[in-house]
Amino acid sequence: MKYKTLEIAVQHGVGVIWMNRPDVRNAFNEIMIAELTQAFKAADADKSLRAVVLAGHGPAFCAGADLNWMKKMSGYSLRENHADAMGLAAMLNTIYMMKKPTVARVHGPAFAGGMGLVTACDIAVAAQEAEFCLSEVKLGLIAATIGPYVVAAMGERHARRYFLSAERFTAAEAYRIGLVHDIVPTAELDAGVNALLGHLLLASPAAIAASKDLIRRVARGAVDQDMIADTAARIAAARASADGKEGIRSFLEKRKPSWVEIKTQPAKDAKAKMAKASKR
Repeated sequence: MKYKTLEIAVQHGVGVIWMNRPDVRNAFNEIMIAELTQAFKAADADKSLRAVVLAGHGPAFCAGADLNWMKKMSGYSLRENHADAMGLAAMLNTIYMMKKPTVARVHGPAFAGGMGLVTACDIAVAAQEAEFCLSEVKLGLIAATIGPYVVAAMGERHARRYFLSAERFTAAEAYRIGLVHDIVPTAELDAGVNALLGHLLLASPAAIAASKDLIRRVARGAVDQDMIADTAARIAAARASADGKEGIRSFLEKRKPSWVEIKTQPAKDAKAKMAKASKR
């Protein structure tokens, strides 16, 4: 499918969704929100893909909301604003609920809604020069739709500072508070992402989907009898599944499981291709 605001690249079982509005630092409007929703749904449904990377062309990952879009929203009624906000909320939840692993490749600024995109993904790898900011309160707004994902990533205590101060912070600080998983030199960003993809592609797709569902279930739930029974049922189902049986059998037979194929490994030239694309 042809997108107006995105560019899709597929290689070796990995789909890369490039935000492609470099002239506005990949700030999103209603078109980009709708296209991101559609692109992630399509990627999740594509059986040939094993993982999805979210990246941005140009000098920024994502600067948040497009100013022209925000200006238009300021003239909306409450009902129209709610409908518009639900589109953004649905897009973030589409990324969060993906069955496949998602990786945010973060360079340059990731501000406001851009931080929502980072934290809706499962894993975030940031360049050392990346910057972060929750700037909403300086505009009289709040980080509402992105809130569940950002708070889950950085924790309530750090959220109390950065939601309220709207100060910029570095990739090192983002790593310290748990917002991103790894920080690497800018020149090594693609290599870092590719190394991570190499691990993800060795895992059972079914087990990854089940693990993501498990994490969502147990992250904030009480460890009560219902939780205990639910987790026992989940591991029993995994053991009895086709991938579970194949995984144990391949381990005992000292061979790779059926879902690991040479062609699914990131190619050596993937780093160069991603680096070239990011400069567009």
